Amino acid sequence: MYVQQLEPVAGSLGLSALVATLPLVTVLVLLGGVRLKAHLAGLIGLLTAVLVAWLAFRMPLGQTLSSAAQGAAFGLFPIMWIVVNALWVYRMTVRTRHFDILRRSFGRLSDDPRIQALVVAFCFGALLEALAGFGAPVAICSVMLVALGFEPVKAAVVALVANTAPVAFGAMGTPVVTLAQVTELPLDTVASVVGRQTPLLALVVPLLLVWLVDGRRGLRETWVPALACGFAFAVGQFVASNYVSAQLADIGAALLGAGALVAVPHARRPAAEPVRAAVLTGVRSDDLDEQDPPREVLRAYAPYALIVAVFSVAQIPVVKDWLAGATRTYDWPFLDVAGPDGDPVGGNVFTWPIVSTGGTLVLLAGVCTAVVLGVHARVAVREWAATVHELRFAILTVTSVLALAYVMNLSGQAATIGHFVAAAGAGLAFLSPVLGWFGVAVSGSDTSANALFGALQVSAARESGLSPELLAAANSSGGVLGKMISPQNLTIACAAVGLAGREGDLLRKVLPWSLGLLLVMCLIVVGQSTPVLEWMLP
Repeated sequence: MYVQQLEPVAGSLGLSALVATLPLVTVLVLLGGVRLKAHLAGLIGLLTAVLVAWLAFRMPLGQTLSSAAQGAAFGLFPIMWIVVNALWVYRMTVRTRHFDILRRSFGRLSDDPRIQALVVAFCFGALLEALAGFGAPVAICSVMLVALGFEPVKAAVVALVANTAPVAFGAMGTPVVTLAQVTELPLDTVASVVGRQTPLLALVVPLLLVWLVDGRRGLRETWVPALACGFAFAVGQFVASNYVSAQLADIGAALLGAGALVAVPHARRPAAEPVRAAVLTGVRSDDLDEQDPPREVLRAYAPYALIVAVFSVAQIPVVKDWLAGATRTYDWPFLDVAGPDGDPVGGNVFTWPIVSTGGTLVLLAGVCTAVVLGVHARVAVREWAATVHELRFAILTVTSVLALAYVMNLSGQAATIGHFVAAAGAGLAFLSPVLGWFGVAVSGSDTSANALFGALQVSAARESGLSPELLAAANSSGGVLGKMISPQNLTIACAAVGLAGREGDLLRKVLPWSLGLLLVMCLIVVGQSTPVLEWMLP
């Protein structure tokens, strides 16, 4: 048995934490400074994590490699499983030209590119995040914006920044469900606190998007629809997460946000030609003015309606229990790890939710989509294989980074960093979202970051006299802001808009916004830990 040590380097928590951050720093420097491709940065970061675990934390090499293998397996299933199947549905709509119909439908809502960014990246992206998550919103929304005439880099940046507010409740609430499981806190309580933090981001992000699209002029001319959209989204997310269901929070928020945007007269005004000329510097599709039969428009929306229907049915208690019955649990080979207290860690066991996982449900919706759109079975299988080939480097990035995260977690590197941060005492409320941000920046998944640091946040909160529910929620809410700088999200965005190998360029553009919004979230959590904003908590 390998027992994790918190102070393996010279008996110092500070030095040990500094050494433990080397894999994280390596990945971020290689991406942002050296401009190395994401899959190569991930592999080098993984090698760094393995060396730190083996040499500094004294984890046996066999167990270190086994933990990396488990992380890679988790990266393939369920993470890339849901991404592949979500993008497969998208590819089928492209093949049958129903994606063009959907794009034209969005384009007809407004010819103002600033409003289009809100409709596509914020509202539709939130719906995709609710249903699939794990990179699918960034990929699909980036493509749609490029087709509408956005320059590829701007389209990718807008899609990345928009993919923040809905992330904590993405993939049918998977991150908060995981957070509740690892912290042993009630799901309703955790979800309600997260639902009193991330809606505040929803008020800011739409305003930031119109600024990114058209600068000060965009903010001055379209702040009313942007604020209406953000406010409706925030109300929907708050109400659903606190009083309805965490799994349905983003679906309700996305639909309310889109409804509010359409209802504002400001949003339906034609854009001035100088605005369109200044903003739409890319190549706009020539078919945006083409009229489509109502029946085909309904078929274009059908794939997403089918995903909503499948996931909604899967939430029915009887169905949910039946699906969960297919889950298999295995003792992971060559792995026997105990925490600093001597108790075995959860990573010794691997859970395989064969049917109940989001990717399988999206696969089912994809089969139904093929029938509705008239895609032959042979063509559908060929498109699925083509999706895997298209995502091959993204798959390598995700598996290597998840392997890195598991090595850091099981070797004790993550715990050492967390305990060092927890030593901040009263400053823990400020640093708590930062820990979640780091977790998502590395793993690309709010779910993974919650699994890594959720329990640690709760124990640190109890040691410092802070609310465990507050810091657990802060881990998830801060984590959503690391999503836009995660290597796999950057890779997916670049692949979607034809910027392969330019992940570093995107990182430098979105990093300031990620840090700025993280500061806002830190201040919110600090306020909620004091009488200033304590009234916001349930």
